[in-house]
Amino acid sequence: MPRMTTKAAPPRPPRPAKAAKPNAEPVKPAAGPAAERPPRPRAKAAGAYHHGDLREALLDAAEALLAQRGAAGLSLRDVARDAGVSHAAPYHHFAGLPELLAALAERSFEQLGAAMQAGVDAHPGNAREQLLAIAAAYVEFAKRRPARFRLMFGPVLASRRQHPGLDRTAEASFRVLLDAATRFDANAGPLIALTGWSLAHGLSHLSLDAAFTGLPLSGPLPDPAELIRQMSAMVLPAKR
Repeated sequence: MPRMTTKAAPPRPPRPAKAAKPNAEPVKPAAGPAAERPPRPRAKAAGAYHHGDLREALLDAAEALLAQRGAAGLSLRDVARDAGVSHAAPYHHFAGLPELLAALAERSFEQLGAAMQAGVDAHPGNAREQLLAIAAAYVEFAKRRPARFRLMFGPVLASRRQHPGLDRTAEASFRVLLDAATRFDANAGPLIALTGWSLAHGLSHLSLDAAFTGLPLSGPLPDPAELIRQMSAMVLPAKR
């Protein structure tokens, strides 16, 4: 009996791939470090200062508060508030309140020195008139900025060696006086400078403290700046 052979079934054709549904979302690639979005810049708070302006803004606020309260009533927190910055912002520039006060005194000495130098420049070639103008500028500065004047010559001045900027500007302002005194008299310049400074400084404090009020004088005193000119003229002999 002959053996029957079974034919193998033909292979089935591959099924066609299903079409993607119209609403199907495309597969997103895995997010890697390069795919991260950059952080959005934070909006600057109203009243915030640029980094370069912060120090000056703090000094401006401290100066205004000093005029109202004096040095004893000043705090970094209040200065920051009036400057429109956070309570921590002052520490970017000042280690503490003593450093802020030293910086404010430094700024004040710079302005005083500029006022004294302007008096010198107004009288070229006349050292005596320069000294009289310096004395008047000194007393006028004290009259217009009494709180800052007291700060400049208060305890902060004794610590000026710890604050190079304050030390430099304080010395520079005195140098204006010393140079003019030396031009007036090369030998006695330092003594003349110290005499003139003591006279102007003493009159400034006496005027600020209203010490002349009620004195038995024959008439009213002139303005402090004019008074110091008259007093200085008495101790500075006119050149012959």
